[in-house]
Amino acid sequence: MSSLTSNYLAPHTTPTGREEAWRFTPLKRLAGLHDLETVIPGAITFGLKNPLQPGVSFEMVSSKDSPAAFSSTDLVTNRVRTSVSEVSKLSIQKDVEIAEPIFLSRVVSGKPELTRLVIEAGVNSKSTVIIENSGSAQIGEEIEIVLAAGATLNFITLQEWSDESIHVGQHHALIAKDAQFNSYVITVGGSVVRLSPTVDFTGQGASAELFGLYFATSGQHLEHRIHVDHNIANAKSRVNYKGALSGKNAHTVWIGDVFIHKGADGTDTYELNRNLLLTDGARADSVPNLEIETGEIVGAGHASTTGRFDDEQLFYLQSRGIPADIARRLVIRGFFAEIVTKLKNEEIEARIMDRIDAELAKVGE
Repeated sequence: MSSLTSNYLAPHTTPTGREEAWRFTPLKRLAGLHDLETVIPGAITFGLKNPLQPGVSFEMVSSKDSPAAFSSTDLVTNRVRTSVSEVSKLSIQKDVEIAEPIFLSRVVSGKPELTRLVIEAGVNSKSTVIIENSGSAQIGEEIEIVLAAGATLNFITLQEWSDESIHVGQHHALIAKDAQFNSYVITVGGSVVRLSPTVDFTGQGASAELFGLYFATSGQHLEHRIHVDHNIANAKSRVNYKGALSGKNAHTVWIGDVFIHKGADGTDTYELNRNLLLTDGARADSVPNLEIETGEIVGAGHASTTGRFDDEQLFYLQSRGIPADIARRLVIRGFFAEIVTKLKNEEIEARIMDRIDAELAKVGE
């Protein structure tokens, strides 16, 4: 996997905060997850929430029997690999369509721990995997996702952590020929959350769509660092992340790295990040990066916007007799609806919207 400057860190080095990859992250709040001098145990934190469906297996395997499928420059990922002795492994057989979502829950101790999950989607399989993150946690994780040729995987992670939780991890997808990977990262809880959804294409015709939603309130730091590596011809990617911030010292970070290698002819990519500032005292950092080494592409572009709440929309709704608090809630729900409705799960869609309403209520919106 390539490494743009925004992801660079010398190996075997504890970050100081001066490095490009760590300059936004509040290191003192990471409970030592980034500190190579701090000993943190490996742990099994993933568990099945619903019964196994035909064509699906879930097991704990030795880390020696499940070596990493890619090399990583991510510090926490490499800490995980050297610390865990067992790996959670979810496998979907080839040529099967799993009708119901596969839910994975978390069992966490509340103390610093490192964990690893491998998801393998077989040839021409179709499935949806949903990870529900809740409770009080201090987690460093690696999730490795391997899609075989022709596979379709919808991968949803819900960060609904308690207010004091810390969550740092990399979610890396390897996408083979004609496979479709759809990622949905929903972050509405936690004290510090720093996630790196990353993608490598391993066959032509592969496609990735990465969607994200985050809502930060007073004191929260929510950071998402996307890296899409186009090193294969005729692959496609789309990135669309939306965030809202409300309250003093609410801070979000979005980094969007797309690297189109020489020889990756026919690449089609676009990334978008939009942020909505609801109050004074909140800060949104948004940094799109696009590096292109070939001119033989279908298209490549990016956009990033950060703006204040639209008072005109609020005024319009109030003029129709809708109270101000309800009108504000409707505007924010409308802002996030594009992402939430893509989940195609009514129960989760309602739950996320209810959580957003609850976060708004905390700051008196």
